[in-house]
Amino acid sequence: MYKISNIVIIFGIFLLVLSIINISTANEISPTLVRGETISGIASIILITIGYLWTEINPKQPSKVFLNGEEAFELSSELSKEQKHELAWGSHLILTATAASTVLIFWDNKVILRRGLITNKSFIPGNICKRAIEQQRLISLVNTELFPGKEEFDSVLDGLPAVIVYPLSRKGLTIVGGWSKRSFTKSDEKWISGWSDKLFDLLNT
Repeated sequence: MYKISNIVIIFGIFLLVLSIINISTANEISPTLVRGETISGIASIILITIGYLWTEINPKQPSKVFLNGEEAFELSSELSKEQKHELAWGSHLILTATAASTVLIFWDNKVILRRGLITNKSFIPGNICKRAIEQQRLISLVNTELFPGKEEFDSVLDGLPAVIVYPLSRKGLTIVGGWSKRSFTKSDEKWISGWSDKLFDLLNT
């Protein structure tokens, strides 16, 4: 089914083509005809432009990728009640309020949380994760196909199309995998970063 923006573009092109045919087949070119065709041509171009801008403002949403994993929630038994509560509600919100398919928290050289679609593979931070810790900044892989070394996230979940990595200072990582390419917004990144900073303060007590 065509979107309204596509219909507007097609209609604009149709009017432009009619204008060109009309003036090219006219027996006599008069000032009135030229003015009419000029106005028609401008209107057609405006419609095409509006349709194109509409498409840019409302881009096609990327489709979900089929991810092979088990829906589960694993939480370390070594955590305090307060830490477990924070991890439980925070990971739930990330999975329900963003396009996340999986959440993994790595702390003090071990995985303390896996939630969403998960795998039973052992997670070991690779070069991308180490770079996030060294640079102390969020790294967003909007399309993992374009990034060498993406295999380090196969132990989070095979075939993740998008990944966010955020350092918990130098002691751990928040890793969030998406359902599709370019699935995370700037707002998602800010939310994940803010919650991770709060989580670090709690885990570091």
